[in-house]
Parts: sequence; C-alpha cells; structure tokens
Amino acid sequence: MKELLKEGERILLFVIDGVGGLPKNGKTELEAANTPNLDKLAEKSVLGFLEPLPPGITPGSGPAHLSIFGYDPLKYNIGRGILEALGIGVKIEKNDLAIRGNFCQIDKNDIIIDRRAGRIETDECKRLVKKISDKIKEIEGVKISFYPGKEHRFVIVLSGENVSDKIKETDPQKEGLKPYEPEPLSKEAEFTSRVLNKMLNEIKNILKDEKANFILMRGYSKPPEMESFYEKFGLRALGIAYYPMYKGLAKLVGMDVIENVKSFEEGIQILKDKHKDYDFVYLHFKETDKAGEDGDFEKKVKEIERVDKYIPEILKCDFKVIAITGDHSTPWKLKSHSWHPVPLLLYSEYAGIDETKRFTEKEAIKGYLGKIKGHELIWILLANAKRLLKYGA
Repeated sequence: MKELLKEGERILLFVIDGVGGLPKNGKTELEAANTPNLDKLAEKSVLGFLEPLPPGITPGSGPAHLSIFGYDPLKYNIGRGILEALGIGVKIEKNDLAIRGNFCQIDKNDIIIDRRAGRIETDECKRLVKKISDKIKEIEGVKISFYPGKEHRFVIVLSGENVSDKIKETDPQKEGLKPYEPEPLSKEAEFTSRVLNKMLNEIKNILKDEKANFILMRGYSKPPEMESFYEKFGLRALGIAYYPMYKGLAKLVGMDVIENVKSFEEGIQILKDKHKDYDFVYLHFKETDKAGEDGDFEKKVKEIERVDKYIPEILKCDFKVIAITGDHSTPWKLKSHSWHPVPLLLYSEYAGIDETKRFTEKEAIKGYLGKIKGHELIWILLANAKRLLKYGA
C-alpha cells in the first residue's frame, strides 16, 4: 500500500491507557467523570470503538500499541522485556534475551501477597537492583545484567550462547498463588530454564530480608525484525511518553523519542515545543490504567478529569487530525486489562457526521465509525490527513 502514500496534514494519536471501563452504580469511569473539554471536542468529532485484538482476546500493552500503530499484532508478538529495555535506554544485541521483571512480595510459603510489592518507589527499585547486581554477574557462562525501571519494574538481560525466549512466564497475574517455575517450552530452552532457576534461587536469598522479597518475570524477548513506521507509512513520527515501556514501543517502530520526560505535564510541554517538526505525534497518558488495575474507580475518574484539563492545550497545537483512544480497556471491576473494545474519538474536517455528545462507551456505540480493528486506525488517520491517493482506476 506504500504506493498510495503522499504528503498531507499532521496527525496526533493520543492514547489514554486503559481508558475503557465498566459501570459502577450505573456509570462507567468515563461517564462519571466531569469532562467539559472532551465533551466539547466530541460534539465536533465522530466516535466509535476500537478493537486492538480479535474479539474476546485481552491484549497486553505491547500488541495493543503495535496494533494502533498499524502493525498486525498477531504477526508481531513482541515480548514486554524488549520494550522495557529499549524504554530505559538499554542496548540489546541480536542474540540477547530481555526480560521484564517485577519486584513482588511473597509469604513464608512462597504465596504472592503483592505482585507489585506495594508499587515501591523508583529509588527503592534502584537500591534493590544494585543489591542483586552486586551478587549476580554470570551463571553457567551466561552474563546476567539488571537495570532498574520505574517503580517496581526492572529489566533482566541474558547474554550468551544458546539463550532462548521459549520459557514459561513466572507471573501468574494475580495474588494468592505461587510464582510459576520458568519451565522450558521447547527442548532448546532447557539450558536457559536452568540458568533462570538458579538465578531465582540466588535472588530469593539476596532479598530474604526485604519487603520486596522476590521477583516475577514475563515478556521474554529478543530484538525483532520489523519495518519502521516511516518505511511503512511515510510519516516522520515523535513518541511522547514518560513510562519506559511506551518509550520502548515508540523506539521499536523507529519513532523519535524524548528521553527525559518524567510526567504527562512535561510531555504536554514537549508536544507544544516539538509538534511542528513532525508529521505524526504519539502522546501517552498512563495513570488511568494504573487506577483501573488497582480497582480504584474514583481514582480513575479523577485521572480522566486530569486529562480533560489539558485538551485545550493539545488543541492549540492545531493538528488537523486527532485520534483519542486507549490501547485497551482496564475496568476497575476486573483490576486488569480486558477484552472490551475501547472508545475512539476522531477529530477531522473530513471525519464524517454523527450526533455523539461525550467521549464515553454509550456514545461510542452510536458513533459514525462503528467498530474497527486496531491496525485499521492508521489508514483512517492517513485518509483524513489527505495522505492517501485513490486506489485503482
């Protein structure tokens, strides 16, 4: 489809992480929030629903983002480890294995009490990573490196011969269970499984006197081979995010990324300063997802209202095409990502027409856009930016 691409208007994709929800006392988080600015924008826009993955499949943040960036998420199943690593600036070689780690808390019977160890502070994460790094350097000829991330998150990188990513994730995704063993999922992964088991035993001993006294692992991944965003869509793109994983996702597809953004407010300032230098800007907001995972309905409502306050600042950047959506839904009731489609708002002079009044699930049902697949969104944005030629005679 590259032959259809041409120059056109600038595009903003604003991802409010985990924004979709479920009702409490008859209203979803979006419905309960006071959002005058989003409401005003919705009246000038069209709405619909976006499905990052096929119906019924709950998406991780990686495949969900790749989907809305225009990549087939079933073709590019990227592990979270490589995304976290890229996001914090770790250089990954071709045969390295990157793993996303979580500090967690277990009891004397190895039952997980808290998967995130109370969402420890980033400085505490740095201290614990150093404590582990000082003791573990290499196991059976495999070099092992540890890198702190944000809050409870960190990255493990294995460098050596015959390292495999075909390993069972140890995170059961809920409290009240024991961590899974890093079992090999293929014969070639038996060596890596053995190395990881030895590493976990050492870490358990190193952390035995800490509140965050163990780790969970997921997202085993090696560097993928994929076409860049510019090669695929002809767009000079900027990614603005303040959590490492989302910086990593933007880097993975070749977007420029501003490294030292520490908050959404700093991201908004970067947007205002840099937007004219790019054809496409991806802007990310995280806290709605965190509140949903914590099951905190009221907190998620407040974070939606926080986003709403910045809509006028975003509109001043004068993008001709704006899409606002989530990478997935994170309903308070489930305390996790879910399979529910995500509301989608499209602002453009050429978007179409509907009678929607608010950026909510009920209004999205009535919207002109209907329900679209995540990887179809980019083509709708390109069309509205007048960046596509006619197909065929």
